[in-house]
Amino acid sequence: MAKGLQGFSWTMLLLFCAIQELGAWAMHTAVEGPGLGQPGDPALLASGRVKRGWVWNQFFVVEEYTGTEPLYVGKIHSDSDEGDGSIKYTISGEGAGTIFLIDEITGDIHATERLDREQKTFYTLRAQARDRQTDQLLEPESEFIIKVQDINDSEPRFLEGPYIGSVAELSPIGTSVMQVMASDADDPTYGSSARVVYSVLEGEQHFTVDSKTGVIRTAVADLDRETQDRYEVVIRATDMAGQLGGLSGSTTVTIVVTDVNDNPPRFPQKMYQFSIVETAPVGTAIGRVKAEDSDVGENTDMTYQVKDEEGVEMFKVTTDSNTQEAVIMVQKPLDYESKKVHTVVVEALNKFVDPRFVDLGTFRDQTIVRVSVLDVDEPPEFRPPSNLMEVQEDAHIGSVVGVVTALDPDTANHPVRYAIDRSTDTERIFDIDANTGAIVTGKVLDRETAGWHNITVLAMEADNHSQVSRASLRIRILDVNDNPPELATPYEAAVCEDAKPGQLIQTISVVDRDEPQSGHRFYFTLAPEATNNHHFSLLDIKDNTAAVHTQRMGFNRQEQDVYLLPILVVDSGPPALSSTGTLTIRICGCDSNGAIQSCNSTAYVVSATLSPGALIALLVCILILVVLVLLILTLKRHHKSHLTSEDDEDMRDNVIKYNDEGGGEQDTEAYDMSALRSLYDFSEIKGGDGGGGLGDGGLSGNLASELRALPQWVQSPDLDFSVFRDYICKKVEQADEDLSVPPYDSFQTYAFEGSDSPVPSLSSINTWSSGSEQDFSYLGGWGPRFRQLAALYAGRRGEEDSEES
Repeated sequence: MAKGLQGFSWTMLLLFCAIQELGAWAMHTAVEGPGLGQPGDPALLASGRVKRGWVWNQFFVVEEYTGTEPLYVGKIHSDSDEGDGSIKYTISGEGAGTIFLIDEITGDIHATERLDREQKTFYTLRAQARDRQTDQLLEPESEFIIKVQDINDSEPRFLEGPYIGSVAELSPIGTSVMQVMASDADDPTYGSSARVVYSVLEGEQHFTVDSKTGVIRTAVADLDRETQDRYEVVIRATDMAGQLGGLSGSTTVTIVVTDVNDNPPRFPQKMYQFSIVETAPVGTAIGRVKAEDSDVGENTDMTYQVKDEEGVEMFKVTTDSNTQEAVIMVQKPLDYESKKVHTVVVEALNKFVDPRFVDLGTFRDQTIVRVSVLDVDEPPEFRPPSNLMEVQEDAHIGSVVGVVTALDPDTANHPVRYAIDRSTDTERIFDIDANTGAIVTGKVLDRETAGWHNITVLAMEADNHSQVSRASLRIRILDVNDNPPELATPYEAAVCEDAKPGQLIQTISVVDRDEPQSGHRFYFTLAPEATNNHHFSLLDIKDNTAAVHTQRMGFNRQEQDVYLLPILVVDSGPPALSSTGTLTIRICGCDSNGAIQSCNSTAYVVSATLSPGALIALLVCILILVVLVLLILTLKRHHKSHLTSEDDEDMRDNVIKYNDEGGGEQDTEAYDMSALRSLYDFSEIKGGDGGGGLGDGGLSGNLASELRALPQWVQSPDLDFSVFRDYICKKVEQADEDLSVPPYDSFQTYAFEGSDSPVPSLSSINTWSSGSEQDFSYLGGWGPRFRQLAALYAGRRGEEDSEES
């Protein structure tokens, strides 16, 4: 059918083009080139011809032509052509010589390639008419256009999908949901190829679409979110204005139905019963009830209130905003002797009511809550006190494990209700009948997961839940055969290439999580998929193990180096269970003694490597060597920097400080004066001819020699102290300018020592005179301890006086 429509379309299109060409056959278009008809044109005056012009048809070519012959486009013709073949026609421009070919004699143009209007809509070419003999231009070069004529070859496409829209439930018919839009690549100016119409392909019973605009609207007024909250609507777009033969495309639109408050709250029960002891304090919660609402979101928010007068006096109701439950609480003290049962009417109503749906009914509902007031008495007692029960692990859910019994010791003999302390049975494996005390299974049991269960059973009076007795109960799970046997480990075996038939390869054992009372018994066979195995055999040893032997002479590792042998293991049941395990057998190379050398290239390399312990030891040694090398380099660098800093140290910044206390006047060797001598070049004081130069001191020759050995401060005229003076001035200037830091380089003068000091200051810091200008004779009156010092300075004074004389 599709091929017939396509052939019909091609026939109609070609017929239309032929009619166009016949209608335009007599049309002549005179096209003047640059300078055409100008006086003195050598191309025209030389031949003596009058002005002539081109004659051609309008050119169109149909896209997507599938014929085998070149498609005829049209003819270019000059009115000077007399049909004798003397004129040569040529074309140039877009596609000339490749897509379009021209007959040089007749001027017929043909298209040799299949064209696509969606890629290129027209081609611009230039035509020339020349004399075939002289190649002289007979007509000015003229430009013409070949237009690609469109056919309907592109289907509409929805480019903005996927589409997701929403509409409120119970919206009226015709409510706009959303708009879809399809585009067609065909020529919108030619025919109806790009004229798109829309229709609903699926979902038309609920939605419609505007055929021209693509706007989707509701078709019914009873969309109910609680019934169906989303719809998948398929929209189809068809070109050719929906006519026969048009192409189409489709898309799926997801329409979500949003909620409105159209459902009132409803209590699932018309009556609730609660009980509470009469000693419950005011504010104690009695119970919770909840009204169901099919809506979602804020449309489910509701409030609760007590409607009857008796209930309002004794009880109050609050709303739990998280769960939307009504919490019933005691508002006044209860009295069992006065009233044993209270009836409360609780009403639920929506917080947010939509006035549009008030006519659907009242958005409220009521229920009756019966509150039983319980008397205070003794808790029940369990009888008999047996605390052990047993049950098979394959027992069905709801199977009875046992029955516990408790009696009320009071004379009233109130009925007893039973429960399980869920803190001892958090997984709710067991349940208990509240009336009979029958303990039943609540979940599937598994002895292999838990073989024993310890639970606590509660027994309470029916009308006084505060009186509770507890009994510990141990439940033993009896084993049944519900686990298949499995291979003990993922066995791997190795066999030599030159193995003999019947050679033992591996002994297989299995494990089973079950524990039958009669013990395990396992049977071994090869799996059905290994029945055609001719390489290995399996022997059941009858002691719950099996042996695997070779069955052929020799193996070739190059042909196959690994065999996978499936083994079927079956237990004794009942019922008998089975599983299949795989034994991996590797073919290995062995020496003459049968010792395995290597199973493959990887194994050989691994065997040649060191053990893990040796590798770790080697790595530790390498690490120690690296640390030692780094330590040596660090020490060398530190020593080198220390030497460099010592070499670069300025002797002027050195301060040598001695904190040692001398041994007294007889200690003449306490200090090493060479360190002080090395800083500056001090001159030594020359001694006199005799000891008389020392004045009254009367020093011996040894004392005079010691005196000459001590450094004396005598300023030499050759010494230049400007360096020190400039350095100190620079430091003082820096300290004065930088006020934010302490003066690290400072010079302090202490010129005042107090008014009561009997001895003047010994400091020479502020003394600008030389040693010869000072009189040290007063040192002789200081006592024996300063006798040595007085002799030194008195002798020095005597030498200076002798030199001056």
